[in-house]
Amino acid sequence: MTTAAPSFADALTARWRRTADSVSGAVMRVLLRGAGGAVAAVAVAQLHDAHDPGVLCLLRRFTGIPCPGCGSTTVFIEAGHGHWSAALAANPVTAVAAVGLLIAPLGPGRWWWGLAPRRRNMLIGAAAVIAWTWQLHRLGISRP
Repeated sequence: MTTAAPSFADALTARWRRTADSVSGAVMRVLLRGAGGAVAAVAVAQLHDAHDPGVLCLLRRFTGIPCPGCGSTTVFIEAGHGHWSAALAANPVTAVAAVGLLIAPLGPGRWWWGLAPRRRNMLIGAAAVIAWTWQLHRLGISRP
């Protein structure tokens, strides 16, 4: 019985797994996530400049009331344009979550998955309430 030589993809996968718990592997993952996110944000920002589809949130489009996720696309588009303060103002919870996902390989990911499911759900619920309160204020729904 003969075995096939490992392919280039298999070798990369093996190396990727070997470096999972090393500092250099974590830094590489952060850099790759950041580069991928930056490329996607710039592409979406350029696409948005060429064709603005308007409000994407169905709840907001039909009722005028924003959902907790409203502003998330705007965060991505403003980041793609390099307008960091506008991205943060659109939905701070989404911006913080994006940074958390970016740096997760450096340690916060282990902290998050180490939490009990109930605690994670409570944090997600609190973030949704904060995001929704922010959107209601930002879009003037909460003002008389």
